[in-house]
Amino acid sequence: MLRNWKYITVLTGLLMSASHSLYAAEYDDSLEMDDPEQSIAEVPVESIEQFVQIYGTVKQNYVTEKSDDALFLQAIKGLVGGLDRYSRYLSPEEYKQLVQYTESDLATVDFELNYDNHNRQWQIKNLTVNSDSYKLGLKNGFTIFKLDNQELKNLNREQVEDLLHGSIGSTLQLQLNANSPVMRIVRNKKMDVADIEATLLHNQVLVLHVRVFQQDTANEIKRLIEENNPSKLKAVLIDLRNNPGGLLSSSVETADLFLNQGVIVSTKSRSEGDQQFQALPGNEFQNLKLGILINGRSASAAEVFTAALKEHQRAWVLGEKSYGKGVVQKLFPLANGAALQMTVSHYFTPKESMIDGQGIRPNQEYAWPLDMKEDTYLNNVAEMLIKHK
Repeated sequence: MLRNWKYITVLTGLLMSASHSLYAAEYDDSLEMDDPEQSIAEVPVESIEQFVQIYGTVKQNYVTEKSDDALFLQAIKGLVGGLDRYSRYLSPEEYKQLVQYTESDLATVDFELNYDNHNRQWQIKNLTVNSDSYKLGLKNGFTIFKLDNQELKNLNREQVEDLLHGSIGSTLQLQLNANSPVMRIVRNKKMDVADIEATLLHNQVLVLHVRVFQQDTANEIKRLIEENNPSKLKAVLIDLRNNPGGLLSSSVETADLFLNQGVIVSTKSRSEGDQQFQALPGNEFQNLKLGILINGRSASAAEVFTAALKEHQRAWVLGEKSYGKGVVQKLFPLANGAALQMTVSHYFTPKESMIDGQGIRPNQEYAWPLDMKEDTYLNNVAEMLIKHK
C-alpha cells in the first residue's frame, strides 16, 4: 500500500511541477504521420488534488483490487468518453487498425446475427475467440435485445443488418436484455460494397442509393445522371438512408453539382478556426427535379449534403429525421502507441443551424412501414416527389 501512495505522490509532484502543464500531440484525421505540434493546457492544482483523493479512496476501498494501470486507463476513458458520444480513447491495437482505413470506408462488426424463429430473438453467430467482441464478453448464442437503442424483435433481416453497418471505426451500442448494461462495439470489419446503386423506376425517377460519400462520389453521380438522359427524367432521388457520412469534401463537391451559389456548410472550432464552403457558379442539372431520402441513420456528411440542398430549396427531402452527427474529429497519437479520437469542430447548415444533436427534418415525413417491401416504399417516395410542386 505504501508503494501505491508513493506512486500517487510522485504523480502529483510531476503534474504540479512544470508549471502545472500537460502536453498533447495533434494529428489530422487524414492520418498522415507528420511531426506533431505540441499544445500546452493549464491543469488546476485543486482538480489534481481532488483526483488523487478519489484515486486513493477507490484504490483502498473498492470491493476488488484494481491495478494502477487499470485505474488510470479507466480514468482516461472516462475523461475522453464523457466529452460526447463520439470522442474516445483508442488502445494501441484499435489505433493501429483504424489508421489502415479512411473515414469513407464502410464496416460492420466482427460477428453475425441469426434469427431464432422458435424464441423469436436475434442471436450472435460466427464470433471467433480472438475477436474484439469476444474479448468484451460476447459469445455465440447470446441474444441481442437492442442495437443503437432500437429493439430488434420487430425488425426484418435487412433492417438489422443496416444497424450493424457504419463507417469504419464507429461504435455500435449493444444491449443483451432490458436490464443489462450498454456495450460499445467497434465496427472494425471492412465491407466491400458498391458506392452507388442506380435504379431507374417505371415512372422515370432515377434513384441513386449513395452508401457513403467517397472521393469520387460526385463524379459518379454526374456520370449516372448523364447516362440516363437528364432531359427524359422526371426526377432524381438521392437515397441517403443508412449513409453514415464519409468525406466532408465529397459531400460538398456533390452538393455543388446541384447548387450555383451560396454557403454549403460551415465549421466552427475553438482550436482549428472557422471555415466556410461555398458553391461555385454553374448551370449543370439546374432544371433537374431533385429529391433526397433520409432516415434516422443518415449522418454526418450525408446530413451536410441534405441540409445544404434543403435550405437552398433545391431539393425536396422525404423520409425520417436524420441522426444528428455534425462533428469533425481528429486523432491525437500518444507515446504508448494509443490515441485519442476527439471532436474538434461542429458542422453548421447554410442558415447557421447546428447539425449535431439536432439532425435534419424532412420536408415530408414518410417512414418505411415494417410490413412494406422496399420496392413499394421507393415507388411511393418517387410518386410523392413527382407530385411535389
